Amino acid sequence: MSAADERPALHDPDLYFNRELSWLRFNERVLGEAMDASNPLLERLKFLAIFSSNLDEFIMIRYAGLKEQQAAGVDVRTFDGMTPEEQLAAVGRTLRPLVLRHRQVLRDDVLPALGRRGVVIKRMSDLTTGEHEVVERFFEHELFPVLTPLAVDASHPFPRLPNLSFSLLLEVIEAGSEVRKTAVVQVPSVLPRFVRLPGPGFTFVILEDVIRSRVAALFPGHAVGSVHGFRVTRDADIEIAEDEAGDLLLAIEDEVRARRWGDAVRLEVLADMPAAWREELRSTLHLDPTDVFEIPNHLNVADFMELALLDIPDLRYRPLVTRRPSEYRGHHGVFDAVRETDILIHHPFHAFDAVQDLLDEAADDPAVLAIKQTLYRVGSASPVVAALARAAGNGKLVTALVELKARFDEENNIVWARELERAGVHVVYGFAEMKTHCKLLMVVRRETPPGGGSVIRRYVHLGTGNYNPGTATHYTDFALMTCDADIGADVAELFNLLTGFSSQRAWRRLWVAPDTLRSELLGAIAREAEHARAGRPARIVAKMNAVVDPEVIRAIYGASRAGVPIDLLVRGVCCLRPGVPGVSETVRVRSVVGRFLEHARAFWFTDGGADTVYLSSADWMQRNLSRRVEAVFPVRDPRLKRKIWEVLDLQLRDNVKARELMPDGSYVRVRRRPGQRKLDSQARLIELSARRLAAGP
Repeated sequence: MSAADERPALHDPDLYFNRELSWLRFNERVLGEAMDASNPLLERLKFLAIFSSNLDEFIMIRYAGLKEQQAAGVDVRTFDGMTPEEQLAAVGRTLRPLVLRHRQVLRDDVLPALGRRGVVIKRMSDLTTGEHEVVERFFEHELFPVLTPLAVDASHPFPRLPNLSFSLLLEVIEAGSEVRKTAVVQVPSVLPRFVRLPGPGFTFVILEDVIRSRVAALFPGHAVGSVHGFRVTRDADIEIAEDEAGDLLLAIEDEVRARRWGDAVRLEVLADMPAAWREELRSTLHLDPTDVFEIPNHLNVADFMELALLDIPDLRYRPLVTRRPSEYRGHHGVFDAVRETDILIHHPFHAFDAVQDLLDEAADDPAVLAIKQTLYRVGSASPVVAALARAAGNGKLVTALVELKARFDEENNIVWARELERAGVHVVYGFAEMKTHCKLLMVVRRETPPGGGSVIRRYVHLGTGNYNPGTATHYTDFALMTCDADIGADVAELFNLLTGFSSQRAWRRLWVAPDTLRSELLGAIAREAEHARAGRPARIVAKMNAVVDPEVIRAIYGASRAGVPIDLLVRGVCCLRPGVPGVSETVRVRSVVGRFLEHARAFWFTDGGADTVYLSSADWMQRNLSRRVEAVFPVRDPRLKRKIWEVLDLQLRDNVKARELMPDGSYVRVRRRPGQRKLDSQARLIELSARRLAAGP
């Protein structure tokens, strides 16, 4: 038997990590940033809040999905060999110590350190007389009117509390008797979680402590005994069946309303809650014992983002000074700049203004005939939406594809869709059976070339991230602005596919999912393997959020067996196991978690020396390659390729924020060699951006 015959079969489940457990390891890396004392204190608190918010979404979607499979008796194993029951058990074993560590960092490290720097959360018993008076006025005038006591007895069943609701369970004793009753008071999410007290510094009391201290006011003629906090998480996934979506907008609205009241999937209780109360809550919510999480302190830590955003410069990262692309200089507008050369945008170092300028010019330019754009997550008070509405008012033909199924942005997108329709924009909602995730903007302009006559030119913006000025300040993303005729024609035909009955399946420059992206990607990986076997230059460097698709992972394993050096920069989930002899010996996987959320997707193939480079809205996941509309687009200008390589190379050499994935699934911080200088890739990019801004024209 040859050595090749002894190598593991590429379908062997042991060659893959479980997706859910890999995600938990990602959130553990987020927690690692909260534990890193070199980060400013309020930024550490921010990472604690992000950890909590991330975990809520995981429970609402992924954990809830596993519970649904378990309840339905699904006995299918994932490609890593685990059943739903095995995954739930493994998630529980991993998650519980992680949550306890999270709360320990909050209680024993970050909050005490903030207290020493003047950000203090006081207990009610520690308030001064003046502070008590302030809290009393707040309770009487703002808090008391919004509180609702909910009795629980034979006439009043346990209330159906909304998703992620944080509540207090109370023992109420009728005056003059020993009759003990039960009541629930929901901590109102419409008020700030932290009530600021007067005086120097930043001193607060927490909202639930105020309620505890005055809750008896809700029950005249009764005394209040024990008070214990709890929080309910519900199944929040949205699924729209194709045959039920005659009106997709109304269907999504119905599902968003239902999301608040899905089946309970997690109960969090503070550790001081008596076992009998906890068991009663669990039974009432129809949860398994494994769905109950005992928390030592502070429910709903995502709310601590309120404190993390305090304007205390000494406790935060230094503000990032953004800039427009250097190609804009010396031109009368964006159209002139893009007509001269392709432009690479790299957020957040380039301001979102670089994109907004294109939209604003297009909205007001008499030469612009039409604008088409996909909108996935645009944020609140969106200048993008305002520009599209203004363009329609100026007589342009404006089409916006609004993805209503953008998870947890559905309500926001419904509002924008209706506002755009009122402004005269033609709004399309995409497909019921799949999300439109590609980020496309096309401006059609009639121009007069120097020789006279007229020509129709398409200006295109293709990105890896959303058209959202908020996330553009703390997500890293790439975008290409071009008037390349072939790319423009592809984008025009992709819009026709999205808005009409086009059967377009062949593309000039783009890789489009669900039709060609998978086959093109697999072909590019296979070509690197062929180059390596033929002795030609071969290497793959790919940066993305997640690597999950088993077919792509097997292709990477095959390329590694052919000797291709492969570097994967994967921020989040990675189901590929690197460093396995005979399978993935040439594969290295790194994750960079730092100040900015690494969101860009870039794929670099050495391609025998041709250096073929693509950017994309798509990760290497089944849903992106087969169940979404996605676009991968080439970067052909050697100057722009060098800029992309600068980013990839810095992250491959990062020895401060980078962690490397080990064959056993653990992540370890990259160690510096003796005498090696520190390199934080994001900090270095900030420094380089500042230099380029200072350099001027």
